[in-house]
Amino acid sequence: MDAAQPDLLHAIKRRMAWLGQRQAVLARNVANADTPDYRPRDLRPFAPSATGKVPSPVAMTATEPGHLPGRRRAGGYAEQVERNPYETAPAGNAVVLEEQMAKLNQTAISHRLASELYRKHLAMINTAVGRR
Repeated sequence: MDAAQPDLLHAIKRRMAWLGQRQAVLARNVANADTPDYRPRDLRPFAPSATGKVPSPVAMTATEPGHLPGRRRAGGYAEQVERNPYETAPAGNAVVLEEQMAKLNQTAISHRLASELYRKHLAMINTAVGRR
């Protein structure tokens, strides 16, 4: 365990990254609700201890000399196409907007929960260190 980043904080950060990427995938599903032959996609369920692998970082380009070199995590979570859609339009589109909106809402609630856990855990660490 890294003292600078405890396991709980690391797991919450990974969960929030997964939720952010899932939000983008679900938004793409809603955007393609009228595209013929489009199948909705979703991410595989989040499993923090299944692989223990974190996506490899991507180097960011500094365009000005005063910019700090940054590193950004690439989206390393696998998408999967829904194989047995609940209903399909005559044009072959299988996006059900109500289902996608429910998933988006569930993702937003999970993100709110994870960010609140992160905030509370940091406050607890600050209290233990004596910064509050």
